[in-house]
Amino acid sequence: MRIMVTLLMAAAVLYIPPHAWAHCDTLGGPVVADARLALDKSDVTPVLKWIKPENEAEIRAAFQKTLSVRAKGRDAREIADRYFFETLVRLHRTSENAPFTGLKDVPLEASIALADKALESGIADELIDKTITHVAAQLRQRFAAASEARKHKTDSVTAGREYVARYIEFMHYVEQLHDSGIEGDHAESIAQQ
Repeated sequence: MRIMVTLLMAAAVLYIPPHAWAHCDTLGGPVVADARLALDKSDVTPVLKWIKPENEAEIRAAFQKTLSVRAKGRDAREIADRYFFETLVRLHRTSENAPFTGLKDVPLEASIALADKALESGIADELIDKTITHVAAQLRQRFAAASEARKHKTDSVTAGREYVARYIEFMHYVEQLHDSGIEGDHAESIAQQ
């Protein structure tokens, strides 16, 4: 069972859509949440963890400018806050060697929100259960499609090609699981722990 849990958790990482990885560039993400906290407390400290030390002077300067402008009214506050959020997220994305394409006002992916919730609570059971269920369903779906196509692979060239397409899809999925670092000997040692 431990082998399966470890394998499925590693696989889950492989199947989060690319845009989900950038949840730090959403208005509902953890970087902006810490920025809001910093602004409410007038203390830049909560956001410094999100950037590299060499960017600290820039974020401190942006923070001071933001605090100054916020005092000029509601509209100025909204514009200043947005400026600070964008500066902070841009510098954070740079620290990840990722592009900054602007702040997104979109809800977090369910799996990302669940992962954040698990970290906050210190309990990962729900995340693990949903991840295992999702990865197992993906593996079963690909297996079933390849298995069914295999039954008809010699019926015609078209059926053979359909089998090859399903075979490749299934095998690539399995290879990605394997390439995630969960290998036979390693998995056996985990299971025996």
